[in-house]
Amino acid sequence: MQSANPRRWSALAVIALAQFMVIMDTSIIGVALPEIQADVGFSPEDLSWVFNAYVVALGGLLLLGGRLSDLFGAKRLFMAGWAILTAGSLGAGLADSVGVEIASRAVQGVGAAFIAPSALTLLMMLFGSNPKELTKAFAIYGAAAPAGGTAGVFLGGVITEWISWPWVFYINIPIALLVLAVTPGLMPSAPARRGSIDIAGAVTATAGLALTVFGVVRAPEEGWGSAATLLTIAGGLALLGFFLAIQASRREPLMRPSIFRAPNLAAANAAQFLLGAAWIPMWFFLNLYLQQVLGFGAFEGGAALLPMTIAIMVLMVVVAPRVIARFGPKVPAVAGLLLLAAGMAGLSLIRADGSFAADVLPASLVAAAGMALAFIPTLGTAISSAKPEEGGLASGIVNTSYQVGSALGLAAMTALASAQGADQLGDVTSLTDGYSAAFIGAAVIAAAGALLAAVTLRTPSVAAEATADAAEREAIAA
Repeated sequence: MQSANPRRWSALAVIALAQFMVIMDTSIIGVALPEIQADVGFSPEDLSWVFNAYVVALGGLLLLGGRLSDLFGAKRLFMAGWAILTAGSLGAGLADSVGVEIASRAVQGVGAAFIAPSALTLLMMLFGSNPKELTKAFAIYGAAAPAGGTAGVFLGGVITEWISWPWVFYINIPIALLVLAVTPGLMPSAPARRGSIDIAGAVTATAGLALTVFGVVRAPEEGWGSAATLLTIAGGLALLGFFLAIQASRREPLMRPSIFRAPNLAAANAAQFLLGAAWIPMWFFLNLYLQQVLGFGAFEGGAALLPMTIAIMVLMVVVAPRVIARFGPKVPAVAGLLLLAAGMAGLSLIRADGSFAADVLPASLVAAAGMALAFIPTLGTAISSAKPEEGGLASGIVNTSYQVGSALGLAAMTALASAQGADQLGDVTSLTDGYSAAFIGAAVIAAAGALLAAVTLRTPSVAAEATADAAEREAIAA
């Protein structure tokens, strides 16, 4: 039996920090966007690409990141990702033109695409031999995501108001240097493996995902029925189809198609896709409702999100592992997605003259409970279903599922909200109607995820259930 790494919990702190930073870099720029627009010279149409360039690069390159992690070792790629993130952060802060800013944000996304799958692979290397500890590790890792999202809102406001907007990017640099300094002594090493890199697969997967996300993100401005939107999305889907054809014909593909034959892997990835497609729009439009309808400032809005964030973190770390140990992954996954749908249905009842205590807090806590229950079992199932030597690929696939789901869900709910009045700035009644429609749409997505998980996730075998019961008794005894 392999002995446990004595520094595994310290290593987990660094892995959780990586997840925190990857998510924080999507939210920290929100408050700073007006300042960036004024100083760099963005047009209103192009400003969204300060956000989208990061997300598209991240979602498009995660599969490549997973493959490189398997070939060159997760530890090496983890460090390379932080180095690339540092370079992108420096460029984004120094940018004096639109092109440089967007390119630098894309470089940040490349770094994050290397960090995310290698971080999950390292987590599996550290805790994979101990199911009880693995569930706890996933819980801590999962809790870092909402913490990063909320911290980004706070830090973005503080930095923009009291320092200057470039520091929303510069803040990554000292953290990255610290991680690069401690990683060699903390993280387990794995020898490089012989194998080829599927360049054609990497190009078609990245381009296909990027083009599809690009088309959906731009659709609210271009029009869903416009030639530009239809051709862009069709081109992206065609490239993804070509990618699958390439994978079926290669001896060493970027993504072995048969990997999805592993029990529960495809089902768990679909659940993660729909979870991201529901959760990110909820978080985005809840923030807008607090600020644009209830009149909260950036700091007040961030503070209003704290109860939900704290609830997620506590439930993920304390409650979710015990529920999984008692019932296995399927029950909490389905129940969590249903709770998430119920919470969003509650948020759809928001009023133009509403209040935080009545319109937001109760429903947001229900949604938080749902997210906490659903995230860990679907993530853990998606990764543990693959072969150990394909841990990096499985990590890349599940990260891709969640990030692409987030981007597509947000784009679709933005279009829905705009069609129902969310583009009428200053008209709180129209804004409320638009945001309510987005919450309803996100609730439908979460409910669809629950139905899919109920139908497709397999129940653990009797032996696995016995192991889970033993893990539960150990957890209670601890």
